[in-house]
Amino acid sequence: MSGPSRLWSLPVLRGIAPPKPPVAEPEADDVEIRPWPDKGTRLRTNGRAARGHFYAPALTGAPTTTRQAEVLNTAIIGPPTGTRGVVSGRDILSRTPIAHDPVTAYNSIPREVSSPNVIIMGDVGAGKSTHTKANQVLRPLLLRNRRCVVFDKKDQGGEGEYSGVARHYGVEPIRFTADSSGTKLNLLDPVILRGTGIKGQGRLLNIVTRLARGDHALNEWEEEALRAALRRTVEGATRRAPVLTDVLPNLGRIADDRDYVALSSGARDELHRAGLSVRWTLNGLLDEYGGLLDGETSSTVDLRGKLTSFDISQLRDDGPAVPVVMAIGNMWMLGRLRDERGYATTVVYEEGWHMVGGPSAQLIKANQKLSRGLGISNVFVMHKGTDIPKDSAGMAVIQEAQTVCIYRQSRPEDAAWCQRTFGLAPETTETIERLQDGHYIFKYGSHPETHVQHILSSWEAEVSNTDEALASAEGD
Repeated sequence: MSGPSRLWSLPVLRGIAPPKPPVAEPEADDVEIRPWPDKGTRLRTNGRAARGHFYAPALTGAPTTTRQAEVLNTAIIGPPTGTRGVVSGRDILSRTPIAHDPVTAYNSIPREVSSPNVIIMGDVGAGKSTHTKANQVLRPLLLRNRRCVVFDKKDQGGEGEYSGVARHYGVEPIRFTADSSGTKLNLLDPVILRGTGIKGQGRLLNIVTRLARGDHALNEWEEEALRAALRRTVEGATRRAPVLTDVLPNLGRIADDRDYVALSSGARDELHRAGLSVRWTLNGLLDEYGGLLDGETSSTVDLRGKLTSFDISQLRDDGPAVPVVMAIGNMWMLGRLRDERGYATTVVYEEGWHMVGGPSAQLIKANQKLSRGLGISNVFVMHKGTDIPKDSAGMAVIQEAQTVCIYRQSRPEDAAWCQRTFGLAPETTETIERLQDGHYIFKYGSHPETHVQHILSSWEAEVSNTDEALASAEGD
């Protein structure tokens, strides 16, 4: 080879000269690999050029497998959710935002969930409280016609952790204590009667009595005695709203009740004893929690603000006070919301096991249809579900929820319970046991579960840590 052809073969000149298709001499070993008219990078055209390293690929390809190549399928790594609602985190697989709001999903056409209720569970310190405050309270409150009611159980500096957030929205938390220094809730409040009727009041009084007995159910005689006493109390109230202490004298009183005239003397005696049994139970409850339950509902109990905090952080965990306040507050709220239409209300139960793991679950289950009609989304925050009996009303409430967020459950039996109860893929059990702090398994409606990392803004992170941080954030 001589002349220009010789110069073209020199390495230095070849590096700076513009690429030209080589003129291939016909040889027996010429193999055409890619024709020039094809679009894309021009590769070698014959065997001689290939041996001379003309137009060869710059990099050698790496071997792969079908499993690894799944990431190239955009249908598989597409975002698991749409863009409606509020952004709550980032999908670990696709790195796309996760957007969801149970109320928005319930009201969409077609509906994405059949129930607006939410279950959030996980070990202590895994991140569920931070998730709840950001994704169920702060962010939804940015939406139109939304408000939130929180039963705030976590003590933070002598008050509930939502106290500072409530003040940020211009309202004081409603503080409950076992003595007379806090707020009162009346079991027989007319608001409750207006919302759920005397049957609803009867269910509430039954549940409160059962809670005062350590979840020991009333028998049929006691239930009848309690219904009769409630009826006489409501009918006899004229000058003011009846309170719990007004019920006590009517328990066991059957001598002048015309409904029991036809009963035998033995049956009347049994009904009398049953009424006295309930009376002693309620006497004991008022002895211990008189400042909480022995009067009309305090005027401070209201839903006027965007955020209402029922601060129950100072009530003891080992008594009936916490579930009693949650139960009464729930029934009062249903009655109040009948007169305040047009809003969607998120109700957060911190330590939600009190509402789904005990007799109060009967109230939630009985009022599910009414709650949906009033635009209520119940959010139950709890540690685990293995303590809830399989055939209880609480299990029915959990299975009815259509939005589920599961943080780390380090015990294998708790992780397996979540997989079975919420219909997750079998391999998800091991993932739940190994979730990092701030990571959770998210499932809504009939959609498959997604591994999500919760993302916080700097302000949300400060608010989620301490109330003092909120004050400093406001001052900046």
